[in-house]
Amino acid sequence: MNTPFLLRWRALRRVAPLLLVFAVSPMAALAQQQEGVQVGANSAFAKLVPAENVERSASQQYAQMLQQADSKKALAPVDNAQLKRLRGIAQRLIPYAIPWNARAKQWQWEVNLIGSTQINAFCMPGGKIAFYSGILKTLQLTDDEVAMVMGHEIAHALREHARERMGKNAATGIGANVITQLFGLGQIGQTVTNYGAQLLTLEFSRSDESEADLVGMELAARAGYDPRAGVTLWQKMGAANKNAPPQWLSTHPSGSTRIADIEANLPRVMPLYQRAKRTPE
Repeated sequence: MNTPFLLRWRALRRVAPLLLVFAVSPMAALAQQQEGVQVGANSAFAKLVPAENVERSASQQYAQMLQQADSKKALAPVDNAQLKRLRGIAQRLIPYAIPWNARAKQWQWEVNLIGSTQINAFCMPGGKIAFYSGILKTLQLTDDEVAMVMGHEIAHALREHARERMGKNAATGIGANVITQLFGLGQIGQTVTNYGAQLLTLEFSRSDESEADLVGMELAARAGYDPRAGVTLWQKMGAANKNAPPQWLSTHPSGSTRIADIEANLPRVMPLYQRAKRTPE
């Protein structure tokens, strides 16, 4: 290892703890002090990729996806009853997203419904939400269950899980060059160009999924949706995915694990729901 490189590495080791401290979002810290679930601060890895780049890439990919769906006559028109339902639920959830991520106030939120048998939904960085009709039809979701699904997907965006995964990929991909980038000597922000294509197919870790379950449950509760619907949602999911692999073979927690985590955190969010409904139970 050459001397200049070694000096930079030693310098980085000294400042790394400070980098992690400054990486904690003030809004995330505030969220930790509020009533509700406790999930900690956003990952410092997200800071390796500029949020603007990720959100711009997400917006472009979302537009392309909608265009493709429209060309196949699979994009629900604005007067579609289920789309109106989804957008109404989103309107109630979105105001409670802001305390979790200050950038969410600037996002151009969109909600669309795509005709497909897939049991799936997502929210891309920047608030780009899509539901597939299959998840509504196959699971026969109630409004409370839709709110849990939507809250979960919004939570991925608020907690910047995609940006975090890109940051980890970027750090792995460029190896030691991360050091010079952190000292302003490189162009790590451009790595989003390489990893942006993963946004529509990006897989989150088990911890990301568990975190999104909890944050989503709180968003739903604050908006007046029953967080206990998370239990029935995952019961339905389990019935629809009988052939799913065991938890240790999957990046997603098992349905039973998710239900247990939701039930354990219900005492934290039920007061929020009861307050929102103004009808103590």
